[in-house]
Amino acid sequence: MKKTLFLLAAATLISGCVYNSKVFTGGDQLQHHRFVLESVNGQPVKGNGTPLELSFGEKQLLNKIYISGTMCNGFSGTATLANGELTATDLAMTRKLCTDAKLNELDRTLTTMLRQGAQIDLTESQLTLATADQTLSYKLADLVH
Repeated sequence: MKKTLFLLAAATLISGCVYNSKVFTGGDQLQHHRFVLESVNGQPVKGNGTPLELSFGEKQLLNKIYISGTMCNGFSGTATLANGELTATDLAMTRKLCTDAKLNELDRTLTTMLRQGAQIDLTESQLTLATADQTLSYKLADLVH
């Protein structure tokens, strides 16, 4: 009887310690950071000398944050962060055609992800943007420490 009571009390105590709340990546964690693309769907990515980057500027009101970056083309605009999703529907972007077909495809992939919304996760120095079809993994690469 004492063993059963002890086991029941221990199980109750342990289950009470489980905290199952999802913490979303927010503008405070992203602002003033620069990330360089490392992989697409688990495959390493190499640029043509220019880093393939994603940068976040000032956090603004209403879950907005300034975003800019380069793949083949450069882009900038304001993104919305809500419930762990990053969405940027109004991006200003250059429209040049790259000599590297993979960079052209990455441009389209990132633009589509940002316009339709991508889940965003920041774990230490690793930033991940993901949709059902694509996963882009970035590494923190701030220019100033």
